[in-house]
Amino acid sequence: MCGFIGKISLDSLSHDELEEENKYIICRGPDVTKTKEGISGNYKYKLLFNRLSIIDLSSSANQPIVSDQYNTILMFNGEIYNHNSLRTELIKDNLEFKTDHSDSEVVLNGLSKYGSEYLSKLRGQFSIAFFNLKKNSVILARDRMGQKPLYYFSNKESLIFGSDFRSLRNHLDEDTLDFESIYTYLNFGSTAGKNTISMQIKKVLPSEFIEFKLSNTISKSTSNYWNIKDHYDNKKFSNEEFFEIFSDSVSIRQEADVPVANFLSGGIDSTSIIKNQYDNGLESNTFSVHINNEKYDESFWSNQVVQKYNTNHQFIEVDNKVNFESISDALNSLDEPYSDPSVIPSYLISNKISKHFKVAISGDGGDELFGGYTRTINALKPTSRMLNLISSIYNIYPPQLGTGSNFLRFSNNVEKKYNSYLEDKKLLQLLKINDTTKLDYSNFENTYKSLLNVDYTFYLPDQMLFKVDRTSMANSIEVRSPFVDHLLVEYIFSHSTEYFDLNKPKKILKNYLSQDFDDKFLYRKKQGFVFDLENWVYGNLSIINEFVNGGEVVNNLNSKIVSNLSINKSRINALRIWRLFVLEYYLSNR
Repeated sequence: MCGFIGKISLDSLSHDELEEENKYIICRGPDVTKTKEGISGNYKYKLLFNRLSIIDLSSSANQPIVSDQYNTILMFNGEIYNHNSLRTELIKDNLEFKTDHSDSEVVLNGLSKYGSEYLSKLRGQFSIAFFNLKKNSVILARDRMGQKPLYYFSNKESLIFGSDFRSLRNHLDEDTLDFESIYTYLNFGSTAGKNTISMQIKKVLPSEFIEFKLSNTISKSTSNYWNIKDHYDNKKFSNEEFFEIFSDSVSIRQEADVPVANFLSGGIDSTSIIKNQYDNGLESNTFSVHINNEKYDESFWSNQVVQKYNTNHQFIEVDNKVNFESISDALNSLDEPYSDPSVIPSYLISNKISKHFKVAISGDGGDELFGGYTRTINALKPTSRMLNLISSIYNIYPPQLGTGSNFLRFSNNVEKKYNSYLEDKKLLQLLKINDTTKLDYSNFENTYKSLLNVDYTFYLPDQMLFKVDRTSMANSIEVRSPFVDHLLVEYIFSHSTEYFDLNKPKKILKNYLSQDFDDKFLYRKKQGFVFDLENWVYGNLSIINEFVNGGEVVNNLNSKIVSNLSINKSRINALRIWRLFVLEYYLSNR
């Protein structure tokens, strides 16, 4: 796993400027830093790459990596899990290889030979910058699920792209806040889609590739090499077929030339991965968080997994009173504002793992794959006409008391029920703003799959995978997530939903684990990856007010909002105050 930045321009390029912006990226690849510069037609280019060496540790696998055969250059952040079979195919096609088993060179040669069509053959997580010097073109591409980030800025004279939003933002001569994206953040807790909080900088979307042609001016065209909707079908679901793909997904993520660790929460998803490793004779190195508060601690459950599968286990203790230094370290890992407080324990456990490992396997994506979120279950449960009347209370509910989501959850409108778990329109009401962001509730002729689609087009890439990538890569850890494998996602969308049970969420995995754990373990109430946020927020209101009242956005919208929200000291209001604080903390440090 790695990080990179590049610039292509008609104007002269400053080496010092690019080196300065690399300070945000070097954590993504601290092992080797390599630059390449040159001229293509009328354009000058400078590329800078930071490598975290995991596959093929030799210097020949360092990037930017060049094909003399095709006069092409690649910068690639990620892992291609089927690179061995792809290499064999390319060798049969007379492609030349300089490395022993580098997956980066497989991507380079595949794109050189077949162009953007080759992206559909890649199984893994990636962001790619591919420069064809013969054609004077650049392709930027991102993996199907959005595990790896890729930002860009372009105009008629220049193109800047890279792994970290801050690097690009600080490189621009002019930067304008995109208040529509900020309003989306205030509503959902993150930005969404291609937009960032900068008017000038955009994201390459999951499964998207953008081709820039360098002639008298820079032009671009955008396409997708994969679409989840293309795989919609209703074939008969087979447990055997599904678990064959799942087992393969876990197995291929074990491949590395360095040792591999595992995140272990004690939840159903991470436990299923450890069980699969154990059943296949693999030794597991596990890490978990122990929180010194019974309300949030899951160590009782993770310890059962450790004992059952005899893992090599380590843990980190998170104190009930998290200090401001830990808060700052975690928030500084984010290149865009994101308000889920689980970034704190995520950052701390990644930091712990980084002392011993470069690679860790996680259970992220399991809830999206199996409809395991509470919002999915509740949205699909039928609502009586009488209960639907309760939802109307939302319209008169005072916004300073909370989100009002508990009333919307009685609505007979599935979309409203689902959105109630994701957004906070009442907070926007207090701030006197309106967010027009619409989530993709595409009609799959199956309401359940329509809800899964929302998770895969918004919640997974823009929130969960964002958090995992930023907190891990800030600590130079590559995270691999078997449940995010696109073959599993395709299987779920192309088969019947008989595996899904409203009364037994994630039944398929619970049945898988039932021979090893009792019902107390399998059917306990779901616990998020959290810490005692209320205690921290209400105990640090002076610090929070310092940022919010002196900030660029919130104080101008409602100067009394923190004091008004802190009157009712609920967890919901703590989360809302935290959201405001994170935004202004981020803006003050950009």
